[in-house]
Amino acid sequence: MRPSIFILLSFLIVIACAERPSNLEKNDPNLVHFPEVSEPIQLVDNDKEHLYASYYGINSFSANQRYATVLETDIVDRLPTEEDEATLGLVDLETMEFKPLTTTKAWNFQQGCMAHWLASSPDSLIIYNDLREGAFVSIIMNVHTQEEIKTIPHPISAVSPDGKKAVSINFSRLRITRSDYGYGGEGQDKREDIQFPEDDGLFLIDLESGKSELIVSIADVKEIVPEIPEEGIEYFNHTLFSRGGSKIFWLARAIPNRNTTSLVVNIDGSQLEKCFPDGWGGSHFDWLNDEELMVTGSFENTQYSHILYTTGEENYKRLGNGLLDFDGHGTFSPDGQWMVTDTYARENKFREQKIYLMDMKTNAVRTLGQFVTPESFKGHWRCDIHCRWSPNGDMIGFNSVHSGSRQAYLLKLKF
Repeated sequence: MRPSIFILLSFLIVIACAERPSNLEKNDPNLVHFPEVSEPIQLVDNDKEHLYASYYGINSFSANQRYATVLETDIVDRLPTEEDEATLGLVDLETMEFKPLTTTKAWNFQQGCMAHWLASSPDSLIIYNDLREGAFVSIIMNVHTQEEIKTIPHPISAVSPDGKKAVSINFSRLRITRSDYGYGGEGQDKREDIQFPEDDGLFLIDLESGKSELIVSIADVKEIVPEIPEEGIEYFNHTLFSRGGSKIFWLARAIPNRNTTSLVVNIDGSQLEKCFPDGWGGSHFDWLNDEELMVTGSFENTQYSHILYTTGEENYKRLGNGLLDFDGHGTFSPDGQWMVTDTYARENKFREQKIYLMDMKTNAVRTLGQFVTPESFKGHWRCDIHCRWSPNGDMIGFNSVHSGSRQAYLLKLKF
């Protein structure tokens, strides 16, 4: 049985938010033209669980905004294994029909199968991860013909804005260091006995040829990350190209303490730099352009803040006028005028997950919605909101379990 109390409570919260201005508006609302926001639109309504097929901040929509990439699964409350296929499909946003495309065994609840639309054909070509013949790979597919155009012999974690390059990391190593972000199976060599391997790390992939180049090894960061105990190992996660494609951001982390260092490098491997002073860490992120990026970290005396950092400079700006001092998944609109972010259910006793919209000029903040999370969704199979913008910036997609099941939703914005 689905917990109807959660459905009713979430519905009332969303309606209440829509009917009155948020008390988080720091600035005069007359100076900021916040958009009108629709009620949440559920993309698929059947007896399955659904989530967007990639991590937050990654575009899930075709360039014409007709289709969205979504995963469908029966799994609810455990980590998927290499035996668990999820169905990768398209939702037609005009008819709300779910069209199955293929299945994948390389996926998780946090990042899906890392599906990206490719700029070379942004209404028809996608790339996604799979487990084939014992190896993690990525597949380029035409979504209309369902033809597999090419198999890349590496899983991807980020794709350049022009669609010609990708970043690859070790998802098997992630499975033993951050289980909910790795994949089941032995698709890569975990190198679990090596703290700082010299032959593993951040790989740049040419999507035309499929060739790879190790541009930063895990061993390369040994002297710039916190010291780890003898039983610990370092790993890389959370990669993202800058808006122009010239730089890559990622996190270097370690077990058992999960200490974190936020890093940036040019795509040729030059100018490796830390984003923050020691102790600031880093968690979630997005590029505003090729020089500025937002990272949530421990700014001065805060536990977490949304911080705008300028690469190559010790220049930090705390976003939100103190209203966004939490660890949210912030991501910028395509025109850079807005940032949407979210909260975790654990941050309040009602297990509400909230979506906030911030105006970049004034730092004024408004609530877009609040969604109650059932107690059963936690840990490795939790459901983070994970917002993502549409190409035109007039829709925001997100995941939620406020109905009692995991589903993909859409907010339509009218400016």
